[in-house]
Parts: sequence; C-alpha cells; structure tokens
Amino acid sequence: MSDKPTPDRIQTPTSALQDLDRRSREIFRHIVDQYLETGEPVGSRNISRILPMSLSPASVRNVMSDLEQLGLIYAPHTSAGRLPTDFGLRFFVDALLEVGDLSAEERRQIETQVRSGGGGRSVEGVLAEASQALSGLSRGAGVVLAGKQDLRLKHVEFIRLEPTRALVVLVGEDGAVENRLVDLEPGTTPSALIEATNYLNTHLRGRSLTEARAEIERRQATARAELDRLTASLIEAGLGSGAAAGDGRPDTLIVRGRANLIGDVTAGADLERIRLLFDDLETQRELISLLGNAEKGEGVRIFIGSENQLFSLSGSSLVVSPYRDSEQRVVGVLGVIGPTRLNYARIVPMVDYTAKVVGRLLG
Repeated sequence: MSDKPTPDRIQTPTSALQDLDRRSREIFRHIVDQYLETGEPVGSRNISRILPMSLSPASVRNVMSDLEQLGLIYAPHTSAGRLPTDFGLRFFVDALLEVGDLSAEERRQIETQVRSGGGGRSVEGVLAEASQALSGLSRGAGVVLAGKQDLRLKHVEFIRLEPTRALVVLVGEDGAVENRLVDLEPGTTPSALIEATNYLNTHLRGRSLTEARAEIERRQATARAELDRLTASLIEAGLGSGAAAGDGRPDTLIVRGRANLIGDVTAGADLERIRLLFDDLETQRELISLLGNAEKGEGVRIFIGSENQLFSLSGSSLVVSPYRDSEQRVVGVLGVIGPTRLNYARIVPMVDYTAKVVGRLLG
C-alpha cells in the first residue's frame, strides 16, 4: 500500500556493512530470521541447506566468521550456532527489514477495540484500549504515553489553606481534576479569592490552560483596571501552577500486557531479564524519558536492547510511534515492548496504524 510505514532510521550502517555481498547478506538474513522465529542459534549446516545458492557448510562458516568480526553475530557458546547481536539487529532493521502490512481483520480489530474506549469521550479510555489492543496483537506489552494533553477548563476555584497559601482546583471538561498549591501575597483578602474565581469561570471556561494564560495577558494589557493588583497576581499564580510543566498536564503512562513478556521464558537467565524489565517498568521514569525522545521522530522508531539505558540489562526492544491531533501536533507516543526477537515486520505497521486511529479519535 502507498501508506505503508517506514521505520525511522536511528543509525547509519558503516561502509563495511553496506559493502556486504549478496551471499553474506543471505546468510545473515537467515540467521536473523531463525532467531526472530525461534530464539535459537543456527549452525552452518542448517543454513547451507536452505540457501538459494549452492554453498557448503565450510563456506558458510567462513562467511559467518566474517559476520562475527563485523559484530553482527556471535556464538552464545563454543559449540553453538550463531545469534545476531543488538548491533546486528539494528543493521537488519535499517538495511534489510521488509515491512509487511496489516490484514483487514487486524485493522478492524484495532479500530473496534480502540473506539470502545471512547464511548464516554474519555481520553484515558481510548489510550488504555489502544495499549490493550497492541498487547493482544503483538503478544508483548502495549505502552502509551500521553504528555501533551492540555486541560480545558470547566471550573476553577481557590480555597484558602493558610494566610499566605491557597489550593487552586482546576476541573477540566473531560472530568479531570488537578489540585495545585499557590502562594498568596500578604494582604490577600477572601473577597480577592472570590473575585479571581468568578473572573476565571466567567471568561475562561472551555479554554486550555495555555489559551487561558494568553487571554489573561491580553485582557490585563487592555483592561488592567478591571482587576486590582492582588487579584491579578492571584490569577496568574493559579494558572501558572497548573501549567508549570511545559503548559501541559503531567505525563500519563499506561502499560498493558506485562504478563505477555514472560510467555516464552525458558531459563533462569530469561527470568532474571524479565525481572529487570519489570523493575524498570515500575520506576517508569526511564520509560517516560525514552518515549519522550520518540516524539522527535516522524514515524515508527525501533529501540533495540543495549541501544538505550532502559533495556541495556533486560534485553528488550521498543517499537514506538507518535500520535497526532487534528492539527498534526504530537500529543503522545504509543508502542510495544517485547524481547529483541520481536516480529518487527509485523509490529511496525501495527504500531503505525494504531497511532493513526488514536490520532483520529482524539483529534
């Protein structure tokens, strides 16, 4: 299809890798394909049987030795076959991966499930179902980061807690509630709190925090006489507290399907890898940072194993794509976490299509 997604390239292969001949590429591709399908190393005898050209096991071993020197493959132990390294998987993804396409049934399933979360126009419901859909189809963990949804005001109220401190309650049109503590200037009266509350609810309902701040600045410039000094300061403090982090709401991270990550665990080392990944997911900070970096890409991005701090020990990969609103602004990121032997050709279009569905629903 003309809109088939293309992974965002992260790393350009060296000239030595670009100069690999057809025979070397075929052997390397078979090693990667075997790994992605079974997770098992493959030996020279097996490869020689399935190659499209006639090549002896000894010749295959010579090529495998060259590939190993380039850092593309390695032997897990001396008598074993070969597995791709993280660098080898990166080369495969950037230079050799042939991205597939979703079936009509898979598209229908994603569309239906994601839409089911928006029956009550709940943003979080849509995002949760998107994460669940990705988890179910990929058999990995679906992740969604929403960090750019700007609260649209329905009601604002100031509640005095101490002579110089108040609680500002911001209620959004989607039902979300945010509470922030603000400092009051000495001498702020109860009537100033009431006046600020009434002013905001009269003039700024339905606006986002960013729009509300801009409107306040405009009104103060043209009609500063409407507000005395204390009330104006109070309004600025109330709006500023809710938009302190880049004029947006706090990051929301949704992870579904963690149990899928242990579905093919076969050894103690795998269990330890999964335990480390779960620990990372619990802290969430590194994942939020990684997903935030993915917002900078134009399309689907793939992070493999040791390429990033989060997965350096757990041996996992992350396939992610930003999703956009109706004005094509990036408003979040979604994707799939799984073992490094993810079926990238299938996961890439799945993540890409889900991002487009979410963008349409939230736009």
